[in-house]
Amino acid sequence: MSSSEVIKARVEPLLKSQFANLAARRGFTESALLKLLIRDIVVHQVSDVDLAAPVRITAAGVRVERVMVRMRTGDRALLVQRAAARGLKPATYLAVLARSHLRAVVPLPTAELVALKRSVAELSAVGRNLNLIARVAHHGQVVDAATRVSLQAVLGACEALRSHTKALINANLQSWETGNGQTYR
Repeated sequence: MSSSEVIKARVEPLLKSQFANLAARRGFTESALLKLLIRDIVVHQVSDVDLAAPVRITAAGVRVERVMVRMRTGDRALLVQRAAARGLKPATYLAVLARSHLRAVVPLPTAELVALKRSVAELSAVGRNLNLIARVAHHGQVVDAATRVSLQAVLGACEALRSHTKALINANLQSWETGNGQTYR
């Protein structure tokens, strides 16, 4: 549908420059952004238009909105430190944190998920070994000293796995704590 009417407005040079910059950041021409604003205000009756958050569409067609966050002095350094401890960029860390809080899910970054999956795979191997030992015992065969030693090693591995998994979970919970002992959940 082509437009046939024109809306004009005179503004001071600084405001015109700021509008041009805003349009460019959002990927629009000034004219396209102005049309979008008019449509949103008139057609959709939007009373509070948020122009500070640029919107982009990914290749998968997912709408991604940017949010600007102001932080208190010193918080940026803590953010960078916590993000680095999890192997994340600061913005990704904040996005995971916000999503987990908003959706009430426990955050588990990729590296930690991989570590837990490895632990589960190891535990599966331990289970297979225990099944072999149990089959030998059930068939009435004598369990020799070497098998007992192997069983002790398997039990030791289970305890170590339990300890490491518990430490990972505690580290996960601790890293999401606020400064006052509360966790982001």
